Amino acid sequence: MALAESEEALHLQSKPQGMISVHDLRARRDGEQQWGIAATIRTASIPYATKDVVEDTSVSSFLPLMFYEGDRVFLRGMEGGLNLYRQDSWELNALLRMHFIDIPSSFQNQIGGDTADYGLQYRYLWGETYSAELELLSDPSGRMSTQAVFQGDYLLGDWRLKPELSAIWKDRDYNSYYYGLQQEEIGAGVDVKAGGSAAYHVTSNLYLFAGAHARYFDSQVRASDVVEDDWQGEFYLGFGFFNDQSQPRKKEIGNQPYLRIAHGWATPSNIGDIFAFNREKDPFNNQLSSVFYGYPLTDELFGLPLDIFLTPGVVWHWSSDVQPSSQEYLMAIKAYYTFDWPVKWRFGLAEGLSYANRITYIEQSEMDRKGYEPSKLLNYLDFSFDVNLGYMFNNRKLDGVWAGYSLHHRSAIFESASQFGRIKGGSNYNTVYIQFDL
Repeated sequence: MALAESEEALHLQSKPQGMISVHDLRARRDGEQQWGIAATIRTASIPYATKDVVEDTSVSSFLPLMFYEGDRVFLRGMEGGLNLYRQDSWELNALLRMHFIDIPSSFQNQIGGDTADYGLQYRYLWGETYSAELELLSDPSGRMSTQAVFQGDYLLGDWRLKPELSAIWKDRDYNSYYYGLQQEEIGAGVDVKAGGSAAYHVTSNLYLFAGAHARYFDSQVRASDVVEDDWQGEFYLGFGFFNDQSQPRKKEIGNQPYLRIAHGWATPSNIGDIFAFNREKDPFNNQLSSVFYGYPLTDELFGLPLDIFLTPGVVWHWSSDVQPSSQEYLMAIKAYYTFDWPVKWRFGLAEGLSYANRITYIEQSEMDRKGYEPSKLLNYLDFSFDVNLGYMFNNRKLDGVWAGYSLHHRSAIFESASQFGRIKGGSNYNTVYIQFDL
């Protein structure tokens, strides 16, 4: 959590998020937004008694991260949520956060990858330097935990430093499942966690960040035969693109919200073959339809004219002879580069997360061939190319309408991500779409 908070701080200006009034947020919503996209490596020690089975003493995972601070919705790297109520010095949030299970990587696909905790967060700020949080969380099976956190926030030139201290209470079911690994009943207890994070503004929109924490387990966990170590360490190191903190955010930007409607066809081909026009047709003709909304974040990056959007989407996978209908939910950050030749064209690239409520046939068949257990949560990429119909047909009424092609891609980043189940592969769909500027 501390890393997510430090990354959030990268794109805050003179005062922390909790001290920004609702009036301030609404005044800025049509201008440049607080946003970011980053990549980090998380490495954690393995506290379990696995030394007789594998030699691994630590496990690492690659994490693509998104950031956005809206009026009510926020994304903060490894957590996101909805602001329910806000006053000048405190706020109440609904929260969803990644929950890492630090077992050896060779077991993660077989046993199951990471999960998520969700619940409520109360956040209070003392001035511009100190804050406290109290969280009541549950995992998807109702295992409860409570976390109390005290943080500092120091801005020193291009550096932002955030030390923190937290106490984490876990109920019996939580301890038995995550630290007893269903082999031993472990009573409730309180862990203590201390550490900090640092972010460095390199130049323009580029930042580097790191974080390190040590967690001392409660007496019940320390007495367990399943857990070998009394404490666990974790370390983060990464880079990202955020608002330039040395410049005021723009009050107005040139890009507008959009609505994109697409339809696509599955292919067993990989990305390289698709872009080499060596595409294989899915013999069962599985198809999807999707709707995306684009919310403008900024219209430049490193001084280049790039239109950047936060783009949530909903996908309907149609039923076929080999699969029932299912849904897919996405959140991504997308960048467009526009050029004239001789009419207006755009290249687009999106990075984000995709959650499928049911694994599709095209994805399941690849997992079966490779011997993996599939994951409902995967990384999402979208490559697009479109043309402005107003310029193409010399009709100004169509200036806000674009038509094009996009590749809808779900994958797990080559076994490097524990949150995606340590798998390799995914699914691809060739889609055509029409997009309307609103």
